[in-house]
Amino acid sequence: MICVIRIRGKVKLDKRIERALNGLRLIKKYNCVVLEPTDENLGMINKVRSQVAFGEINDETYKQLVEKRKTKTKNFFRLHPPRGGIKSKVNFPKGILGNNQEKINDLVRRML
Repeated sequence: MICVIRIRGKVKLDKRIERALNGLRLIKKYNCVVLEPTDENLGMINKVRSQVAFGEINDETYKQLVEKRKTKTKNFFRLHPPRGGIKSKVNFPKGILGNNQEKINDLVRRML
């Protein structure tokens, strides 16, 4: 499963990207969605990769996410800003945005 977290806000956002974020149900900053990797979902994620952090989430992290952030729908979660901040200067200019592969598990744990 793929975990997608919206990192950037709404300021100066292109309408096509905003529509794709709404399709993923990532309306506000620090919202999280866990999706199956279908062609449609991967296409939307590819379109918004400059606004979100995404990667492959493991089962242990997903169980913690469901346990701490119980919602009626099991694939949508609201998270806190990450403890320790966002390392935006580490791979400048990208930082944490884009594909984080396995590092997304650490990010989710910091945001619980």
